[in-house]
Amino acid sequence: MKSKLMILGASGHGKVIADIARLAGYEEIAYLDDAPDTAVPTAGTVADHKRFLDSHDFIVAIGNNAIRERITKMLKNSNAALATLIHPAATIGSNVTIGEGTVVMAGAVINADASVGNGAIVNTCSSIDHDCTVGDFTHVSVGSRLAGTVTVGERTMIGAGAVVINNRSICADCMIGAGAVVVENIKESGTYVGVPAKRK
Repeated sequence: MKSKLMILGASGHGKVIADIARLAGYEEIAYLDDAPDTAVPTAGTVADHKRFLDSHDFIVAIGNNAIRERITKMLKNSNAALATLIHPAATIGSNVTIGEGTVVMAGAVINADASVGNGAIVNTCSSIDHDCTVGDFTHVSVGSRLAGTVTVGERTMIGAGAVVINNRSICADCMIGAGAVVVENIKESGTYVGVPAKRK
């Protein structure tokens, strides 16, 4: 781990990641962003990342799963060192694996033998129970709940407060709406809302 972190994405999400990075021991934090108006000052655009490869670790703070995947893969192709950040107020069980470029926020719980892929977001006060598998570049949103032995495919968004009951699977590239309750396997990409969750 280097002492400096470069966050790609200067939004509110980036500010939360910066707080976690400070707690993890990063002494200097900066941002890159292509947007003209950002929540915090930036050191340049995403294309400027190569200037910082030798001095900084990197993490992508962009909520859109597909964009986060694209930028993370660009960083990997540049041989950037990707940070994995876990808030000290998160609870991580035994034999849990967490991929590079993933952030686990305050109050999140990941229980025994669960696996979270690369570039994922495990957001504030969400929970991933035992033996779950969460794919690369997913987002488990604030207050959502995955019961035991749930599988979530790549780039899927589990909306705020959503619940997935145990032993269910959700394929890649899905959007599970806020407050939805998934009680059946989801085998086709799309947006699912309601209680029980149905394709929109």
